[in-house]
Amino acid sequence: MIRPFLLLAAAGLLAACAQQPLRGTGDLGVVVERATGSLQIIESSNQSQLGRVEGLGDLSHASVVFSRDQRYAYVFGRDGGLTKVDLLRQRIDRRVIQGGNSIGGAISQDGTLIAVGNYEPGGVKVFDANSLELVADIPATPLADGSRNSRVVGVIDVPGRRFIYSLFDTDETWLLDFSQGNEPQITRFEGIGRQPYDALLTPEGRYYIAGLFGEDGMAKIDLWHPERGVERILDGYGRGQQKLPVYKMPHLEGWTVAGNQTFVPAVGQHRVLVMDSEKWQQTDAIDVAGQPIFVMARPDARQIWVNFAHPDNGKVQVIDSETHEVIADLEPGPAVLHMEFTARGDQLWLSVRDGEEIQVWDPYTLKLLKRLPAQSPSGIFFSSRAHETGL
Repeated sequence: MIRPFLLLAAAGLLAACAQQPLRGTGDLGVVVERATGSLQIIESSNQSQLGRVEGLGDLSHASVVFSRDQRYAYVFGRDGGLTKVDLLRQRIDRRVIQGGNSIGGAISQDGTLIAVGNYEPGGVKVFDANSLELVADIPATPLADGSRNSRVVGVIDVPGRRFIYSLFDTDETWLLDFSQGNEPQITRFEGIGRQPYDALLTPEGRYYIAGLFGEDGMAKIDLWHPERGVERILDGYGRGQQKLPVYKMPHLEGWTVAGNQTFVPAVGQHRVLVMDSEKWQQTDAIDVAGQPIFVMARPDARQIWVNFAHPDNGKVQVIDSETHEVIADLEPGPAVLHMEFTARGDQLWLSVRDGEEIQVWDPYTLKLLKRLPAQSPSGIFFSSRAHETGL
């Protein structure tokens, strides 16, 4: 009797394996479907769609980070939702509503903490990455009239189990240090410049740079030497004296470093600016087809891909990083919102919102490889981001 039972059990296990074959997570990614509050799970090895996860709330400005094993995606929703999605089981693992209006977040260097930046209530909440239980609640500085706290922007993980972010309404940057436990040490940088609206971290994790909406220029903090305070750089970067119409502020994540050059979307201008990455001075300006939003380098830094704000958001241009010449004018479709390279740069995925599709391109031949249907797609995120600081 024992042998038939064991055979039946083995057959059951084999059937389960046949239904869910073992696979890795290194080639997985997600596409945000903003209109339906869903997440599409994709894989780059065969350029295919694996499934869809629904019930993620308002994803109109959603961003995503990944666990260090690349199995879980943490989705930051505009409605304050923080959702942990199991990419292998294709389902929601945990979900909490932690605020009223969220604007992104980050995962700590060791993968144990998730920080969420909130417009409402203004501040940062930090959660255990496994359970999504609250670890720390750090309210932002109240406004002078006491009506509310400052809105938080630009939350980024930095080396040493730390997070850094800016306070839009009170012109500050805060550094949270969790290296000694779950009660953070807080370093406050005040008067960094008017209305910091977004930020980036240089690839090695040394410099935090905040863009300023209320004035031209940027604020730079050296995280190797935070005691040196804030340095103002790129005084000419911004909307300028003419106050040109800005259809969409460029994301600072859309800056890209290629060798000793940094390529920057100009605010309200049809140009990509080139900066010296050591002196932080402008060295060139490249004329492009519209107001650039994302300026992204192929992982080998040989090409720069650029997409644009309305009314030119159906175009994508490719720039030679050495000559600074536009070498390709592409028209993938209406409303190209986001682009993402695979980790080693053999594919470029982009979302065409109004065309209801995502496209896969070969960035070497500049040929379209595949079209995949999607519902109002916006952000595309591959799990390889798990091993990049500041993303």
